[in-house]
Amino acid sequence: MAEPQKREALRAQRTLHAAPERVTAAPFLEHPEFFDREDKLQVRYELLRATGQGEMSVSGACRAFGVSRQTFYVLQRAFSARGVAGLTDAKRGRKGPLKATLEVVTFVRDAKRDAPQRSGAELAVLVEARFGIRLHRRTVERLLQSKKGSPED
Repeated sequence: MAEPQKREALRAQRTLHAAPERVTAAPFLEHPEFFDREDKLQVRYELLRATGQGEMSVSGACRAFGVSRQTFYVLQRAFSARGVAGLTDAKRGRKGPLKATLEVVTFVRDAKRDAPQRSGAELAVLVEARFGIRLHRRTVERLLQSKKGSPED
């Protein structure tokens, strides 16, 4: 079991295992001073290592580590593609605005530069009139703050 300080660090990094009690793999029970069932990355790595080294079958490892076979194969593909970083949970939700093309971003920035007093809501109205797409005022404000379409891109 993790020390309170480590548990807080795991929580802050979003790597605190939600159900450590489901991890019944021998190393985690026999050597808790090193193998921490609350450390999701360590659990996931050991799951893949045990099967990769032939120590356990996939179905046996899934039982011992408290994951489904589907989760195992998702983790295996992610690890193959991205290494240990692939074992972290991906940020949920969209990765950016769907409607804001580079042309829309440029238009919003130009309109704001030409009239700095324009609000996000006013700029959203202009975008709808010009492109026929509706953007929330906060989306427009985020576009103004983002680096999308900047010269460094």
